[in-house]
Amino acid sequence: MKDLLRLRTSLTEVIEQTLNEQIKMEAEASAMYLAMSSWCDRNGFDFSAGYFKKQSDEEREHMLRLFKYVSDMGGRAVSPAIGDVQVEYDSFRNVFEMALQQEIAVTQSFNRIADRCQKEKDYVTFSFIQWFLKEQIEEEYVARRALELFELIGEDGTGRYEIDKRVPKIKYENTYED
Repeated sequence: MKDLLRLRTSLTEVIEQTLNEQIKMEAEASAMYLAMSSWCDRNGFDFSAGYFKKQSDEEREHMLRLFKYVSDMGGRAVSPAIGDVQVEYDSFRNVFEMALQQEIAVTQSFNRIADRCQKEKDYVTFSFIQWFLKEQIEEEYVARRALELFELIGEDGTGRYEIDKRVPKIKYENTYED
């Protein structure tokens, strides 16, 4: 029976499981960013609250993109359960440290998927995840620049207010493509 089910998809069991793990990771990232948005909103960082809300929406879109791919390939996409999400942070800066840490973890996860695709000789999925690998360049850049604002501006006086205002304005200029 298991072999018959495999005939309905060109995804190997390993790749399907790996993609479902990534779906869960994207869902957890979406929930984490929404919690960060809430924390920023509760602590008077309105611009950053909007930034993290937007990040939450993007992570959900990434999850749905992966979910659709698994389904389109005849696999079994799993709607993930999300556990407890951290809702309190030590400081405004800590929120951005966690965001950068999350983006680095997502990049590493996609690198592992790329590695598995090559080992399994699944070049269709490998081609599909290229978009995510490119997206991670921007995601890490923006998270890193946001955190660097704390060093450049400083948190004294109106520093945190200035950081809050500048976070949504950080843009990644992709000079690698047309």
